[in-house]
Amino acid sequence: MKHSLNDRVLTLAGVFQATALVRRCANQAKNIDRDVETCINSLFITNPDTVEDIYAGAIHLRYGLDTLIAQLGNNASLRDAEISRYVITLLYLEKKLSNNRSMLDMMADGINSAKEQADFFTPAHENVIAALADLYQRTISSLRPRIIVNGDPQLLQDPHNAQLIRTLLLAGIRSAIAWRQCGGTRWQLLFKRRAILDEAQRTLDNLPIINTMV
Repeated sequence: MKHSLNDRVLTLAGVFQATALVRRCANQAKNIDRDVETCINSLFITNPDTVEDIYAGAIHLRYGLDTLIAQLGNNASLRDAEISRYVITLLYLEKKLSNNRSMLDMMADGINSAKEQADFFTPAHENVIAALADLYQRTISSLRPRIIVNGDPQLLQDPHNAQLIRTLLLAGIRSAIAWRQCGGTRWQLLFKRRAILDEAQRTLDNLPIINTMV
């Protein structure tokens, strides 16, 4: 299947959303919101018909699109070096993962097992998050370089918060896989940055506004 620039932008936004949430969890109290749920749910969409299906619609990637634009844009004051480091490392680790058949099979089995729990509880239930965090430790965490998350030591040492961070990193890998499957490469971040930014901004501008009832 031929994929569009928009497909690549959405999957890249998925990577940026996951890493921005890792950054947030490392510095703020654990918070399961719609953005986090989008990342967790994406892990269980293994045979989507479209890229948007992975995230239940582009509207759920608003946070990721905002982060992508800030990180790749020309305003240096908006960039976060930690998020950039996480993104670059995830894209590199995904490439190593794609060449490791046994680890891919282990991940597929682990995702299927966690999905059974998610169907019984909810995708964001603490048991599901714990299972996904354990899967990350048994797979991606064994690859090099390991991702070192910086933040508030007290939050990083909290078991539940640490599990959520690992789960979000696993979701980042899932989006990185989709990015590669859509034809994305790390070189495009350098040589097609302007096109990616323009498409991200266009997508963001066309997202419907969600009104909250109070």
